[in-house]
Amino acid sequence: MLDLEAEALAEHLAAITAWLPVASPPRQIVDLGCGTGAGTFALLDRFPDANVTAVDSSATHLQRLWEKASARGVEARVSTVQADLDAPAWPDLGSPDLVWASASMHHLADPEPALRKVLSILAPGGLFALVELAGYPRFLPDDAPADRPGLEERCHAASDRHFAEHLPHRGIDWGPKLTTAGFTRDGERTFTVNVDGAHNKAFGAYALGSLQRLRGSSAEGVPAEDLAALDRLLDPESPDSVLRRDDLAVRTERVVWATRRTS
Repeated sequence: MLDLEAEALAEHLAAITAWLPVASPPRQIVDLGCGTGAGTFALLDRFPDANVTAVDSSATHLQRLWEKASARGVEARVSTVQADLDAPAWPDLGSPDLVWASASMHHLADPEPALRKVLSILAPGGLFALVELAGYPRFLPDDAPADRPGLEERCHAASDRHFAEHLPHRGIDWGPKLTTAGFTRDGERTFTVNVDGAHNKAFGAYALGSLQRLRGSSAEGVPAEDLAALDRLLDPESPDSVLRRDDLAVRTERVVWATRRTS
């Protein structure tokens, strides 16, 4: 799923890295909660003289990232570190010029200590870019499916109620938390994503995986008729499968907070 998302939203991610208000090109970057490397490789492309330390709690993710780095011929510029960002102590991550955290901070049980640790490892004047989804992606037209129009929005509403309990930091305004942690705010921008998937083979699989996850988080909050319609969309053998649709698009927003250590 992470690889499919990276492929589908590659241009969008490049636009975010291009916007970053770096004072000078960073040489040492830390990617916190790197997953399988979408941010890592976007940052390597954006800053060709930089090295990236990719940090994640999943050994599987880090192995996949390393395989991709080797395939791209950039393994000399990448190091991987397995670490739990909720742990009281972090491994030595050096003194990076740029720390990047995309869709990772909201997973932490208590993000405040992690933010203070980021501040402590940043080089003076270094930039911390915190990227979060303003909402999970939508794929279907508003009038789809024909027998249950608005299905996706109803499922997302139920999913939001589910995650309000399990991921309380998802969708919050991170600005005040960053200021409290000691960062100086240097910029904030919302990036709107609206990508037509008609000519991208990754979109069907990306939509399928995302809607499967949506079913899991919304199942208890929508009517049985909605679940039945969603199951038809998720069935690769069904004529209603998302894999057979030619009207998919990715619609979402990402918010980027750019903050700096000033001393």
